[in-house]
Amino acid sequence: MRIVTAAYDHPDAVDLTDQVQQEYVERYGDGDLSPMDPAQFDPPRGLYLIAYDEDGTPVATGGWRSREAGEEGYADGDAEVKRMYVVGGARGRGLARKILAALEDDARRAGRTRMVLETGIMQPEAIALYLSSGYEPAERKFGMYRFHDSSRCFTKSFLV
Repeated sequence: MRIVTAAYDHPDAVDLTDQVQQEYVERYGDGDLSPMDPAQFDPPRGLYLIAYDEDGTPVATGGWRSREAGEEGYADGDAEVKRMYVVGGARGRGLARKILAALEDDARRAGRTRMVLETGIMQPEAIALYLSSGYEPAERKFGMYRFHDSSRCFTKSFLV
């Protein structure tokens, strides 16, 4: 397995995004409608990663983008995790944990002071990953879905 930096609009990223959107539809009845600009994931203000299996098949993805105060409840220095996804046949191998750790390392190097993310109650495996990776429930929700009862927000601050 190898993890590579890619553009958010790379064909493999688009395919994996379509797959995660379909999973959201199955779990919630609709996809994630958060506005996403591919340029938001360009270094040094973001990063997008794709994991490939030994045969070159894209099997996992995740990214972070910079967020600042005044944007839907975010704070200065925030790095928002987006599009964490592992295809069904590749789950249980630690790929999401590896991608998340790589995103955190990159965001820290870019000067970000806190990782933030929003997920939903219909994704208990995601919530378990974030809690076991040192994330804590946010004191105040943020993002497009901050007013939805099914939304859960998590943060992880970096020591500076």
